[in-house]
Amino acid sequence: MPAACPMPTPRYDTITLAHGGGGTLTEELIRDIFLPAFGAHSPSPHDATPFALPGQRAAFTTDSYVVQPLFFPGGDIGTLAVNGTVNDLLMAGARPVALTAGFILEEGLPLETLRRIVASMQAAAESAGVRIIAGDTKVINRSSGDGLYINTSGVGAIVTTSSLAPEHIRPADRIVLTGDIARHGMAVMARRHGLTFEPPVASDCASLHAPFLELFAQGPVPHCARDLTRGGLGGALCELAAAAGVAIQIDEALAPVEKPVRAACELLGFDPLFVANEGCAVLFVAPDEVEATLAILHRHPVTARAAVIGAAGEGAGVSARTALGTVRRLAPPSGEQLPRIC
Repeated sequence: MPAACPMPTPRYDTITLAHGGGGTLTEELIRDIFLPAFGAHSPSPHDATPFALPGQRAAFTTDSYVVQPLFFPGGDIGTLAVNGTVNDLLMAGARPVALTAGFILEEGLPLETLRRIVASMQAAAESAGVRIIAGDTKVINRSSGDGLYINTSGVGAIVTTSSLAPEHIRPADRIVLTGDIARHGMAVMARRHGLTFEPPVASDCASLHAPFLELFAQGPVPHCARDLTRGGLGGALCELAAAAGVAIQIDEALAPVEKPVRAACELLGFDPLFVANEGCAVLFVAPDEVEATLAILHRHPVTARAAVIGAAGEGAGVSARTALGTVRRLAPPSGEQLPRIC
Protein backbone atom coordinates (compact mmCIF):
# COMPACT_ATOMS: atom_id res chain seq x y z
CA MET A 1 0.00 0.00 0.00
CA PRO A 2 1.58 3.34 -1.04
CA ALA A 3 2.47 5.73 1.76
CA ALA A 4 -0.04 8.48 2.26
CA CYS A 5 1.16 11.89 1.18
CA PRO A 6 0.65 14.42 3.98
CA MET A 7 -1.50 17.38 3.13
CA PRO A 8 0.58 20.55 2.88
CA THR A 9 -0.14 23.15 5.51
CA PRO A 10 -1.32 26.38 3.89
CA ARG A 11 0.63 29.53 4.66
CA TYR A 12 -1.29 32.51 5.96
CA ASP A 13 -0.49 36.17 6.33
CA THR A 14 -3.41 36.85 8.69
CA ILE A 15 -4.88 35.13 11.75
CA THR A 16 -7.57 32.55 11.00
CA LEU A 17 -9.90 30.78 13.42
CA ALA A 18 -7.81 27.65 12.87
CA HIS A 19 -4.85 29.37 14.53
CA GLY A 20 -6.76 28.96 17.80
CA GLY A 21 -7.80 25.37 17.19
CA GLY A 22 -4.86 23.65 18.83
CA GLY A 23 -3.62 21.99 15.63
CA THR A 24 -0.80 22.58 13.20
CA LEU A 25 -1.57 26.28 12.71
CA THR A 26 -1.50 26.82 16.47
CA GLU A 27 1.85 25.03 16.56
CA GLU A 28 3.13 27.24 13.73
CA LEU A 29 2.04 30.37 15.56
CA ILE A 30 3.89 29.26 18.68
CA ARG A 31 6.95 28.03 16.75
CA ASP A 32 7.29 30.95 14.33
CA ILE A 33 6.25 33.95 16.45
CA PHE A 34 6.14 33.30 20.19
CA LEU A 35 9.00 30.87 20.78
CA PRO A 36 11.59 32.95 18.89
CA ALA A 37 10.76 35.87 21.17
CA PHE A 38 9.98 34.21 24.50
CA GLY A 39 11.06 30.58 24.13
CA ALA A 40 14.48 30.87 25.72
CA HIS A 41 12.73 31.33 29.07
CA SER A 42 10.05 28.67 28.59
CA PRO A 43 11.82 25.29 28.64
CA SER A 44 8.63 23.26 29.00
CA PRO A 45 5.73 22.91 26.54
CA HIS A 46 3.29 22.54 29.45
CA ASP A 47 0.73 25.16 30.44
CA ALA A 48 2.65 26.09 33.59
CA THR A 49 6.38 26.76 33.84
CA PRO A 50 8.31 26.11 37.06
CA PHE A 51 10.83 28.78 38.05
CA ALA A 52 12.93 29.71 41.04
CA LEU A 53 11.72 32.69 43.07
CA PRO A 54 14.38 34.23 45.29
CA GLY A 55 13.23 34.90 48.83
CA GLN A 56 9.98 33.89 50.47
CA ARG A 57 7.75 36.94 50.05
CA ALA A 58 6.26 37.56 46.63
CA ALA A 59 3.85 39.88 44.83
CA PHE A 60 1.55 38.83 42.00
CA THR A 61 -0.44 41.02 39.62
CA THR A 62 -2.51 40.63 36.50
CA ASP A 63 -3.92 43.12 34.01
CA SER A 64 -5.59 43.14 30.60
CA TYR A 65 -4.92 45.57 27.77
CA VAL A 66 -7.46 46.62 25.15
CA VAL A 67 -5.97 49.92 23.98
CA GLN A 68 -7.16 51.22 20.64
CA PRO A 69 -5.26 51.92 18.40
CA LEU A 70 -2.75 49.11 18.85
CA PHE A 71 0.13 51.43 17.92
CA PHE A 72 0.42 54.98 19.20
CA PRO A 73 3.20 57.58 19.48
CA GLY A 74 5.59 56.39 22.16
CA GLY A 75 4.55 52.75 22.27
CA ASP A 76 2.09 50.01 21.40
CA ILE A 77 -0.14 47.52 23.18
CA GLY A 78 2.84 45.20 23.74
CA THR A 79 5.12 47.71 25.46
CA LEU A 80 2.12 48.93 27.42
CA ALA A 81 1.33 45.42 28.69
CA VAL A 82 4.89 44.68 29.82
CA ASN A 83 5.65 48.08 31.34
CA GLY A 84 2.27 48.29 33.05
CA THR A 85 2.70 44.92 34.77
CA VAL A 86 6.31 45.67 35.75
CA ASN A 87 5.26 48.98 37.28
CA ASP A 88 2.40 47.36 39.19
CA LEU A 89 4.90 45.01 40.85
CA LEU A 90 7.26 47.86 41.69
CA MET A 91 4.45 49.76 43.41
CA ALA A 92 4.15 46.80 45.79
CA GLY A 93 7.83 46.97 46.75
CA ALA A 94 8.71 44.01 44.55
CA ARG A 95 11.53 43.30 42.12
CA PRO A 96 9.80 41.98 38.97
CA VAL A 97 10.96 38.46 38.10
CA ALA A 98 8.70 36.89 35.48
CA LEU A 99 5.62 37.57 33.36
CA THR A 100 3.06 35.54 31.47
CA ALA A 101 1.27 36.77 28.37
CA GLY A 102 -2.16 35.78 27.08
CA PHE A 103 -3.22 36.85 23.58
CA ILE A 104 -6.77 37.09 22.22
CA LEU A 105 -6.36 37.42 18.46
CA GLU A 106 -9.07 38.41 16.02
CA GLU A 107 -9.43 36.47 12.81
CA GLY A 108 -7.83 38.55 10.04
CA LEU A 109 -5.12 40.16 12.18
CA PRO A 110 -1.99 40.45 10.01
CA LEU A 111 0.77 38.21 11.31
CA GLU A 112 3.25 41.02 10.73
CA THR A 113 1.29 43.15 13.21
CA LEU A 114 1.53 40.35 15.77
CA ARG A 115 5.27 39.97 15.13
CA ARG A 116 5.85 43.68 15.72
CA ILE A 117 3.94 43.63 19.00
CA VAL A 118 5.62 40.46 20.27
CA ALA A 119 9.03 41.91 19.41
CA SER A 120 8.26 45.11 21.30
CA MET A 121 7.11 43.07 24.30
CA GLN A 122 10.36 41.13 24.39
CA ALA A 123 12.40 44.32 24.06
CA ALA A 124 10.48 45.91 26.93
CA ALA A 125 10.90 42.78 29.07
CA GLU A 126 14.64 42.66 28.45
CA SER A 127 14.97 46.35 29.26
CA ALA A 128 13.15 45.82 32.57
CA GLY A 129 15.12 42.69 33.43
CA VAL A 130 12.15 40.31 33.46
CA ARG A 131 11.37 37.10 31.60
CA ILE A 132 8.17 36.16 29.77
CA ILE A 133 7.97 32.50 30.71
CA ALA A 134 4.48 31.28 29.76
CA GLY A 135 1.44 32.28 27.76
CA ASP A 136 -1.74 31.37 25.95
CA THR A 137 -3.41 32.22 22.65
CA LYS A 138 -7.07 32.28 21.65
CA VAL A 139 -8.64 33.35 18.35
CA ILE A 140 -12.06 35.00 18.03
CA ASN A 141 -14.26 35.55 15.00
CA ARG A 142 -13.65 38.41 12.62
CA SER A 143 -15.36 41.63 13.78
CA SER A 144 -15.65 40.27 17.34
CA GLY A 145 -12.79 42.42 18.64
CA ASP A 146 -10.30 45.07 17.62
CA GLY A 147 -7.50 42.90 16.34
CA LEU A 148 -5.70 41.99 19.54
CA TYR A 149 -6.12 41.99 23.31
CA ILE A 150 -3.36 41.05 25.75
CA ASN A 151 -3.41 39.87 29.35
CA THR A 152 -0.17 39.94 31.30
CA SER A 153 0.42 38.57 34.77
CA GLY A 154 3.57 39.12 36.75
CA VAL A 155 5.32 37.84 39.85
CA GLY A 156 8.00 39.62 41.81
CA ALA A 157 10.11 39.16 44.91
CA ILE A 158 9.31 41.60 47.73
CA VAL A 159 12.52 43.48 48.52
CA THR A 160 11.20 46.11 50.95
CA THR A 161 10.65 45.53 54.64
CA SER A 162 7.07 46.80 54.45
CA SER A 163 4.51 47.10 51.69
CA LEU A 164 4.16 50.47 50.01
CA ALA A 165 0.46 50.51 50.85
CA PRO A 166 -1.77 53.53 51.63
CA GLU A 167 -1.99 52.66 55.34
CA HIS A 168 1.66 53.67 55.69
CA ILE A 169 1.02 57.26 54.58
CA ARG A 170 1.56 59.71 57.44
CA PRO A 171 0.47 63.34 57.87
CA ALA A 172 3.37 65.60 56.80
CA ASP A 173 4.57 63.09 54.19
CA ARG A 174 5.72 64.92 51.08
CA ILE A 175 4.26 63.90 47.73
CA VAL A 176 6.87 63.33 45.03
CA LEU A 177 5.69 63.19 41.41
CA THR A 178 8.18 61.34 39.21
CA GLY A 179 7.52 63.11 35.89
CA ASP A 180 5.21 65.15 33.69
CA ILE A 181 1.59 64.07 33.42
CA ALA A 182 -1.21 63.37 30.91
CA ARG A 183 0.96 62.39 27.95
CA HIS A 184 -0.25 58.83 27.50
CA GLY A 185 -3.96 59.58 27.42
CA MET A 186 -3.53 62.48 25.02
CA ALA A 187 -1.19 60.52 22.73
CA VAL A 188 -3.72 57.71 22.39
CA MET A 189 -6.65 60.08 21.88
CA ALA A 190 -4.77 62.10 19.27
CA ARG A 191 -3.87 59.01 17.24
CA ARG A 192 -7.36 57.55 17.60
CA HIS A 193 -9.04 60.69 16.26
CA GLY A 194 -6.40 61.69 13.71
CA LEU A 195 -5.34 64.85 15.54
CA THR A 196 -1.86 66.32 15.15
CA PHE A 197 -0.03 68.65 17.51
CA GLU A 198 3.27 70.46 17.18
CA PRO A 199 5.44 69.18 18.60
CA PRO A 200 3.77 65.73 18.51
CA VAL A 201 2.38 64.27 21.73
CA ALA A 202 4.02 60.94 22.63
CA SER A 203 3.04 58.54 25.39
CA ASP A 204 5.22 58.36 28.50
CA CYS A 205 4.93 54.53 28.41
CA ALA A 206 7.99 53.28 30.30
CA SER A 207 9.13 50.97 33.04
CA LEU A 208 10.16 52.56 36.33
CA HIS A 209 12.35 49.62 37.35
CA ALA A 210 15.72 51.40 37.37
CA PRO A 211 14.97 54.24 39.83
CA PHE A 212 12.66 52.16 42.01
CA LEU A 213 15.07 49.26 42.39
CA GLU A 214 17.80 51.73 43.35
CA LEU A 215 15.49 53.26 45.96
CA PHE A 216 14.69 49.80 47.29
CA ALA A 217 18.37 48.82 47.44
CA GLN A 218 19.85 52.02 48.86
CA GLY A 219 16.93 53.77 50.52
CA PRO A 220 15.08 55.73 51.45
CA VAL A 221 12.07 53.55 50.72
CA PRO A 222 8.84 55.59 50.32
CA HIS A 223 5.93 55.01 52.66
CA CYS A 224 3.60 54.50 49.69
CA ALA A 225 3.83 54.46 45.89
CA ARG A 226 1.21 54.45 43.15
CA ASP A 227 1.50 54.55 39.38
CA LEU A 228 -0.82 57.02 37.70
CA THR A 229 -2.66 55.04 35.05
CA ARG A 230 -6.44 55.27 34.59
CA GLY A 231 -7.77 58.28 36.47
CA GLY A 232 -4.39 60.00 36.34
CA LEU A 233 -2.80 61.93 39.19
CA GLY A 234 -6.10 63.25 40.53
CA GLY A 235 -7.79 59.87 40.59
CA ALA A 236 -4.84 58.22 42.35
CA LEU A 237 -4.61 60.94 45.02
CA CYS A 238 -8.34 60.74 45.76
CA GLU A 239 -8.11 56.98 46.15
CA LEU A 240 -5.02 57.16 48.37
CA ALA A 241 -6.41 59.93 50.59
CA ALA A 242 -9.57 57.91 51.24
CA ALA A 243 -7.65 54.69 51.90
CA ALA A 244 -5.11 56.33 54.22
CA GLY A 245 -7.55 58.60 56.06
CA VAL A 246 -5.53 61.75 55.37
CA ALA A 247 -5.99 65.05 53.60
CA ILE A 248 -3.85 65.80 50.57
CA GLN A 249 -3.01 69.21 49.15
CA ILE A 250 -1.02 69.76 45.97
CA ASP A 251 0.06 72.75 43.94
CA GLU A 252 -1.03 72.31 40.31
CA ALA A 253 1.77 74.54 39.06
CA LEU A 254 4.31 72.03 40.39
CA ALA A 255 2.89 69.14 38.35
CA PRO A 256 4.51 69.54 34.93
CA VAL A 257 2.34 69.32 31.81
CA GLU A 258 4.07 69.71 28.46
CA LYS A 259 2.73 72.51 26.25
CA PRO A 260 1.33 70.31 23.46
CA VAL A 261 -0.28 68.05 26.06
CA ARG A 262 -1.93 71.01 27.78
CA ALA A 263 -3.11 72.29 24.39
CA ALA A 264 -4.59 68.87 23.60
CA CYS A 265 -6.37 68.75 26.96
CA GLU A 266 -7.83 72.23 26.42
CA LEU A 267 -8.92 71.39 22.88
CA LEU A 268 -10.60 68.14 23.89
CA GLY A 269 -11.95 69.38 27.22
CA PHE A 270 -9.91 67.19 29.58
CA ASP A 271 -8.42 68.02 32.96
CA PRO A 272 -4.74 66.95 32.80
CA LEU A 273 -4.84 65.94 36.46
CA PHE A 274 -7.22 63.13 35.52
CA VAL A 275 -5.63 61.97 32.26
CA ALA A 276 -3.87 58.59 32.25
CA ASN A 277 -0.10 58.10 32.39
CA GLU A 278 1.94 54.96 31.81
CA GLY A 279 5.41 55.88 33.08
CA CYS A 280 4.74 58.12 36.06
CA ALA A 281 4.11 57.60 39.77
CA VAL A 282 3.63 59.41 43.08
CA LEU A 283 5.66 58.60 46.17
CA PHE A 284 4.80 59.52 49.75
CA VAL A 285 8.07 60.31 51.47
CA ALA A 286 9.02 61.36 55.01
CA PRO A 287 10.06 65.06 55.07
CA ASP A 288 13.65 64.29 56.09
CA GLU A 289 14.04 61.77 53.23
CA VAL A 290 12.89 63.96 50.35
CA GLU A 291 16.34 65.19 49.36
CA ALA A 292 17.84 61.70 49.21
CA THR A 293 14.82 60.40 47.30
CA LEU A 294 15.04 63.13 44.67
CA ALA A 295 18.79 62.62 44.30
CA ILE A 296 18.22 59.00 43.27
CA LEU A 297 15.26 59.78 41.00
CA HIS A 298 17.15 62.54 39.20
CA ARG A 299 19.88 60.09 38.21
CA HIS A 300 17.48 58.25 35.89
CA PRO A 301 16.07 59.71 32.66
CA VAL A 302 12.58 58.33 33.27
CA THR A 303 12.33 60.21 36.60
CA ALA A 304 14.66 63.14 35.89
CA ARG A 305 11.80 65.65 36.36
CA ALA A 306 10.75 64.34 39.76
CA ALA A 307 9.60 67.05 42.17
CA VAL A 308 7.64 67.60 45.35
CA ILE A 309 4.12 68.74 44.46
CA GLY A 310 2.37 68.70 47.82
CA ALA A 311 1.93 67.02 51.18
CA ALA A 312 -0.39 64.86 53.25
CA GLY A 313 -2.03 66.29 56.36
CA GLU A 314 -4.73 65.79 58.95
CA GLY A 315 -8.29 65.62 57.66
CA ALA A 316 -9.82 64.18 54.52
CA GLY A 317 -10.10 64.82 50.80
CA VAL A 318 -7.84 66.22 48.11
CA SER A 319 -7.41 69.88 47.19
CA ALA A 320 -5.31 71.58 44.55
CA ARG A 321 -4.00 75.13 44.49
CA THR A 322 -4.52 76.50 40.98
CA ALA A 323 -2.31 78.83 38.96
CA LEU A 324 -4.66 81.68 39.96
CA GLY A 325 -4.03 81.04 43.65
CA THR A 326 -7.48 79.61 44.31
CA VAL A 327 -8.06 76.17 45.78
CA ARG A 328 -10.30 73.54 44.23
CA ARG A 329 -11.45 70.25 45.64
CA LEU A 330 -10.68 67.16 43.58
CA ALA A 331 -13.31 64.43 43.41
CA PRO A 332 -12.78 60.87 42.18
CA PRO A 333 -13.70 60.45 38.51
CA SER A 334 -17.28 59.21 38.23
CA GLY A 335 -16.89 57.56 34.83
CA GLU A 336 -14.40 56.64 32.14
CA GLN A 337 -13.45 59.93 30.52
CA LEU A 338 -10.85 58.27 28.28
CA PRO A 339 -12.00 54.76 27.30
CA ARG A 340 -9.62 52.15 25.89
CA ILE A 341 -6.35 53.92 26.74
CA CYS A 342 -4.74 50.82 28.26
